[in-house]
Amino acid sequence: MKVTVLRAIPILGWLYLAAGVLAALTGSAPANRFLRAIFWIDAFLSIVVHAAQIPAALRASAGTGRSPVQTAVLTQIFGLTWWKTQGAAR
Repeated sequence: MKVTVLRAIPILGWLYLAAGVLAALTGSAPANRFLRAIFWIDAFLSIVVHAAQIPAALRASAGTGRSPVQTAVLTQIFGLTWWKTQGAAR
């Protein structure tokens, strides 16, 4: 249960990014500076930081039978809440 809750956090972040992009495309992006700042912080964490974790995730998953592509994709989506919790999720 704890792992599922941890993995829900990045999913909520991706949903916030999708909602922000959709709002911007429809011309209804919020004028609130706080919400805009949270959007850009979330974008940085979800895109840049998750991508930076891929090499560590590939090292951690070596010999587990998971393909490097699967490891990279799941790390990009979930970040360390995926590859750090592999033992706990079983």
